Amino acid sequence: MADTRRPLSPHIQIYKWQVQMVTSILHRATGIALAVGTLLVVWGLLSLAAGEAAFDQFKVCIGSPLGMVLLVGWSWALFYHLCNGTRHLLQDAGAGYAIPQFVRSSWLSVIVSLLLVVVVWACVLTCGGAA
Repeated sequence: MADTRRPLSPHIQIYKWQVQMVTSILHRATGIALAVGTLLVVWGLLSLAAGEAAFDQFKVCIGSPLGMVLLVGWSWALFYHLCNGTRHLLQDAGAGYAIPQFVRSSWLSVIVSLLLVVVVWACVLTCGGAA
């Protein structure tokens, strides 16, 4: 007779969290964040087309601390989704299926995306683009 004390199907509490699992979940989450964050871009474009007063109101909202957090988060989602998507394309081509390579490329997609965000926002802030 089967041991009935264990779950019939594995679930999130059974699995040990690994970087591969986290990057897969983050890839889906950043895809959703990009879709929702694109509404900010559309709002900016519409306010730009509506005139100076509407665009000034947009700049006030997006220049607030919450707006800046949203912009930095959206840019990280963009860069992470780009890096991880590139990693998936390389794996689809047959490269990087060994576990050590898979773990290394997972960490690399996280680290490179963070570095890209730092570089882009350093350029934006030093050039006065966020003023």
